[in-house]
Amino acid sequence: MNDLLNKLLLLRSPGIGPVKFNELIKKFNGLESAVDALNPSDELRDSIKREMDRANELNIHYVCDDDELYPVNLRLIKNHPPVISARGNIETLKKRIVSMVGTRHATAAGMGFVADMANGFVDNGFAVASGMAIGTDTAAHMGALRSDGNANTIAVLAGGVDYVWPLENEKLYYEILERGVVISEMPVGYIPKTTNFIQRNHWVAGICESLILGEADMKSGSMATARFALNYDRPVYAIPSHPSDARSIGPNSLIASGDAKICCGLSDFFEAPNTKNNIRKKVQGNESENAILDALGMIPVSESVLAQIVKKTVSEIKQILIVLELRGLVRKDNGGYVRV
Repeated sequence: MNDLLNKLLLLRSPGIGPVKFNELIKKFNGLESAVDALNPSDELRDSIKREMDRANELNIHYVCDDDELYPVNLRLIKNHPPVISARGNIETLKKRIVSMVGTRHATAAGMGFVADMANGFVDNGFAVASGMAIGTDTAAHMGALRSDGNANTIAVLAGGVDYVWPLENEKLYYEILERGVVISEMPVGYIPKTTNFIQRNHWVAGICESLILGEADMKSGSMATARFALNYDRPVYAIPSHPSDARSIGPNSLIASGDAKICCGLSDFFEAPNTKNNIRKKVQGNESENAILDALGMIPVSESVLAQIVKKTVSEIKQILIVLELRGLVRKDNGGYVRV
């Protein structure tokens, strides 16, 4: 406990991050000597005590980089966070990890593809990491949570692990706590600033053994995350998109430059026997049902819109949806339907 306290005293001191943290320990020949030389104020000590008490109340764990639970790939990065906080199933951090990122303004098709990929990776023994933003990140987490069991997904946050952002993902946040883990390098209760999201992207890129990029424009945070992954010598896979869509520019450019491998599905990563349960379910022998399934993704679609897409009446659509819902292939959500 004293070792953890000393680490937090250094890390929570103004102007000290991972780089300075390591420099001070080296300069003063040890952690305790570095803290003594810094001579933290009583105010800082009280602040850290309150943080640790809050963490204890919320069952938040501190994971140091010499702990076996600390993510293996993250530890390999120079100047990685010496301490991260984790809330949820911390055993998730032991698993092999793939990161999946992309735009907040993803298409329904793009989100559906990412969700299916995430689901397949979990079925093959991985945990899926992302940043819990709306859009692609949400699809990655939700796809991972579709699989049975626990230790499915990791949300890397820019703020404290108890600070839910964005608010639209509050429900998702608590689902992740139940069947995955939320992590952060920031203090418990910390409200993120813009620069924290950039640093968060570093760790999303560093925690994985490979990164998959979905739809993203050139100046997006997702493209920055992909570049961080390349700098960390992580393989990057990009999902190609139609060139007329601005969201295709990021992944398509990485494929064209040779920086990313093209990602066409789970077959790029796993042999066919392991992916049999990861492909989106098709209903044999019913063209109308398959057309509706193809039209649905992670974003709710109303019965009237589905009727326009598949060229059926609303009454016919309702009958088909009842059948699909009974089969567990779709579910109602916010006045529309999504694919399960």
